[in-house]
Amino acid sequence: MLTAIFAVAALAVAFGLLLGFAAIRFRVEGDPVVEKIDALLPQTQCGQCGFAGCRPYAEAIASGEVEINRCPPGGETVVLALADLLGRDAAPLEGGEQQKLKAAIDEQTCIGCTLCLQACPVDAILGAPKHMHTVITTECTGCELCLEPCPVDCIAMVPVKLEIATWRWPLPKPPANREEGPRP
Repeated sequence: MLTAIFAVAALAVAFGLLLGFAAIRFRVEGDPVVEKIDALLPQTQCGQCGFAGCRPYAEAIASGEVEINRCPPGGETVVLALADLLGRDAAPLEGGEQQKLKAAIDEQTCIGCTLCLQACPVDAILGAPKHMHTVITTECTGCELCLEPCPVDCIAMVPVKLEIATWRWPLPKPPANREEGPRP
């Protein structure tokens, strides 16, 4: 019995050392630019940018495949931060700046199927099986991924009320392209 314990312990130590060596020897360094871009993105993993999540979108931005203006949940703030980080011009958000929407569940119609819970990438929907669900509006990004799986169409996207805390001053529009020079 004692021999078996020592044998298993020796194997555990040997495999631990082997894994430690492999972790150091075969380490893959990440791209620091991708890491910085990914840190600026909102991490909602909603797919509205056309990618499966924020990390693949960050990799595509770093490689120059796509523009920096494809993240609706991040909005203009993320576009400006990415432009500052990468030294690019801040283009307007693709599809234009849209009114912010949040999910709202009609609690009288909800059957508690939990399909919307599984679809929400940020866990903004709260509920239990066979009980009504509700949306934590401060967490909802408006990605609309919860709409399709709902079998009774009890989820609607409603505009966010503008309040002092949520209102932002719009940026001025850039001047039309014209040659600058001395006026006669």
